[in-house]
Amino acid sequence: MAVASRLFGGLCFRFRDQNPEVAVGGRLLISSCVGCERRTDATARDGARPGQPSGRERPLRAGESWFLVEQHWYKQWEVYVQGGDQDSSTFPGCINNAELFEDQINWRLKEGLVEGKDYVLLPAAAWHYLVNWYGLEHGQPPIERKVIELPSIQKVEVYPVELLLVQHSDMDTPRTAQFSHTDSLVLRTAREQFQVDPKEDTRLWIKNSEGSLDRLCDTHVTVLDAALETGQLVIMETRNRDGTWPSAQLHAMNNNVSEEDEGFKGQPGICGLTNLGNTCFMNSALQCLSNVPQLTEYFLNNRYLEELNFRNPLGMKGEIAEAYADLVKQAWSGHHRSIVPHVFKTKVGHFASQFLGYQQHDSQELLSFLLDGLHEDLNRVKKKEYVELCDAAGRPDQEVAQEAWQNHKRRNDSVIVDTFHGLFKSTLVCPDCGNVSVTFDPFCYLSVPLPVSHKRVLEVFFIPMDPRRKPEQHRLVVPKKGKISDLCVALSKHTGISPERMMVADVFSHRFYKLYQLEESLSTILDRDDIFVYEVSGRIEAIEGSREDIVVPVYLRERTPARDYNNSYYGLMLFGHPLLVSVPRDRFSWEGLYNILMYRLSRYVTKPSSDDEDDGDEKERVDKDDEDDMPGPSTGGSLRDPEPEQAGPSSGVTSRCPFLLDNCLGTSQWPPRRRRKQLFTLQTVNSNGTSDRTNSPEEVHAQPYIAIDWEPEMKKRYYDEAEAEGYVKHECVGYVLKKAPVRLQECIELFTTVETLEKENPWYCPSCKQHQLATKKLDLWMLPEILIIHLKRFSYTKFSREKLDTLVQFPIRDLDFSEFVIKPQNESAPELYKYDLIAVSNHYGGMRDGHYTTFACNKDSGQWHYFDDNSVSPVNENQIESKAAYVLFYQRQDVARRLLSQPGSSGPPTSPACGSPPSSEFMDVN
Repeated sequence: MAVASRLFGGLCFRFRDQNPEVAVGGRLLISSCVGCERRTDATARDGARPGQPSGRERPLRAGESWFLVEQHWYKQWEVYVQGGDQDSSTFPGCINNAELFEDQINWRLKEGLVEGKDYVLLPAAAWHYLVNWYGLEHGQPPIERKVIELPSIQKVEVYPVELLLVQHSDMDTPRTAQFSHTDSLVLRTAREQFQVDPKEDTRLWIKNSEGSLDRLCDTHVTVLDAALETGQLVIMETRNRDGTWPSAQLHAMNNNVSEEDEGFKGQPGICGLTNLGNTCFMNSALQCLSNVPQLTEYFLNNRYLEELNFRNPLGMKGEIAEAYADLVKQAWSGHHRSIVPHVFKTKVGHFASQFLGYQQHDSQELLSFLLDGLHEDLNRVKKKEYVELCDAAGRPDQEVAQEAWQNHKRRNDSVIVDTFHGLFKSTLVCPDCGNVSVTFDPFCYLSVPLPVSHKRVLEVFFIPMDPRRKPEQHRLVVPKKGKISDLCVALSKHTGISPERMMVADVFSHRFYKLYQLEESLSTILDRDDIFVYEVSGRIEAIEGSREDIVVPVYLRERTPARDYNNSYYGLMLFGHPLLVSVPRDRFSWEGLYNILMYRLSRYVTKPSSDDEDDGDEKERVDKDDEDDMPGPSTGGSLRDPEPEQAGPSSGVTSRCPFLLDNCLGTSQWPPRRRRKQLFTLQTVNSNGTSDRTNSPEEVHAQPYIAIDWEPEMKKRYYDEAEAEGYVKHECVGYVLKKAPVRLQECIELFTTVETLEKENPWYCPSCKQHQLATKKLDLWMLPEILIIHLKRFSYTKFSREKLDTLVQFPIRDLDFSEFVIKPQNESAPELYKYDLIAVSNHYGGMRDGHYTTFACNKDSGQWHYFDDNSVSPVNENQIESKAAYVLFYQRQDVARRLLSQPGSSGPPTSPACGSPPSSEFMDVN
């Protein structure tokens, strides 16, 4: 009888009278569940095809099925089919795998089964033929296993992973489910097991060997990559209706969530954010971003779950995106008046150390970080390819722009790119060779400058030489980039005093913090500095041979009791305003200086009368000649010494002041002996007002300072402190530098104006082969759906920081960008260039302190609201524009119409201009 031979997956079946006679053909390639080796089972027999791997020797294919057969039955079958005469005593009967199972109920495989000893593996075709011919023991399930592909090998997975699935709400009834090591269906299986509604949000927790729970953040990861093992407990939790997770309830209780929020039902999106301590900047940025309709819908509809990128090295492992999603879902659940963004704050601080702690920060800086973090966490590009940036090289703008955008999308493709990214055209021109470089660069927001005044207002105190005149407070308008000499010129116009007779000083803590030179920049003066301008006649640095007066810095000090071990030490405390006193060169002696100081202080220091003079042998009265020699306004500061000079002890004073050596002005106090009643003593000190002068080179060549030291009783008796602190306000103090409001369009025009690069940021010209201070111009080529405009109110320089409180007038509707976009425009679609305002981040206050709030238009109702941390209230449109506006969010008009036409839209919102707020039934007002 002819025999027809057929090969079925490794076994050669010869059909004879419909009775199977099977020869094992080829070499079977088998691997155990735990091993990675492949080993051969039997040598090739008849039926093998020459030149080809036969039967089970062929390579395994991932995903194909193999079946386990008990080794004893298989050997019995081999004896039966290989015998010449098939004896009924060798007939194997039905396939019986009972020895492979632990029990007859769950039909779980025994642990530690060894292929070749306990079982053999058969391909699917052979298994099905054997079952058809011999049958399977009643009630036994087939033991089907899949071929899995691991990084270095393919193998038949004999032992899948068995996990225990439970719900967070019912931990006592686990369900067992089997998974291949290459499966990524744990979450889907859990949802099916517990029949969770497709609209419900769920997430998984894994109980580790230590007994703690870890989040399975990436639910698309395989069982092998997640390191899940048989017997591990997997907990599925479902998000609450208010947007929170059951596992976060304990944390929420620790944050003192009000019980009155339970059962609360308000309008979605009308939800405050608790200030955790200087976190108003974060709250403001979050409220603005939360009111971007398409981004919020993206998170509310769970579209982000499929796009979470856990392996992006530039991202944050999906944690920022998930934390933001939790925040949005809570704010738009309608079940909260206010929420505590503690988890989000912690995540931000973890990935951006600059936001750690509770210091005040910039809302725009946080917004920039958040947009970048969300983009990388949701980037659809899993592996970024290298893209070389190409210059235009004379090609048409349209071609270069399209190429730049495609290159950008090859590495960056996310909902953030879809919503917020636009395209610049950047043009650089070399000032030497005229080489022009054109590139197109993506942007996420526009940081536009404000037109800045070239003037600034400085408040100063003018100290005239005439002691009868009180100090005057002046408000001066000076050039921002001017010099100290410009300040003196401006003050001269108010006082009539020549600028050459002025010296400018920064006074701090009763001492001279700095004495300015005329050529120094005004930018070194901060708005908070106390600037004193002194009328003088002469120079502060004496020049040998010069006949000019000498200007001496003078401090006021008072002796104060300060006990030491001997109860005899007296400390010296600075007080009052220091002076710059002009002293004639030929009168520079201790007594001459004393007389001049008595004259300069005469407005608030009383001269002792004859009754106040000292008694004793050395008592001498002041005669009339001495009184007449006191300098006055008419003397022009010159002074004739009527008495022999009373010199103090000599000391090594500076070589730059030779006249001091001539007059022996030393470091000890004057007078050395008492000749008449002295109200105070004089002493040379250092610039800090202390008497401990050193011999360092800096001190040797430094300008000596003089201190007037008062005894407490003498100061109380002769020094009028109220009069000394008195001053008058010049009429210019009422002057306010008016800042005219500017239009937002002016700021954008300024943004697109040609500028020259700064020295710190030169451009390398490929033609000149060197760095150049090229001219740069930015133009808008393509605008995004949501246009964020950052008004650069904060100005930082090397010497100063200031905030511009200029009123920027910005339209609520119909902001037209058609005049700024240089890309050829679609005239039939003007809405592609028109925008409507949807949110504003405000900053109130100055540089050192301030407060952030938000205006935002609700996407469902169209009503504007004011968000001030956890307080929310409705507002009208006319309240939105203010000097506090800092970051503006605009939505393109065609996008707004597209969102309204989408299925599930709530229909056209009410006009934002409406004066009456919505019904309180749908809104909570704190």
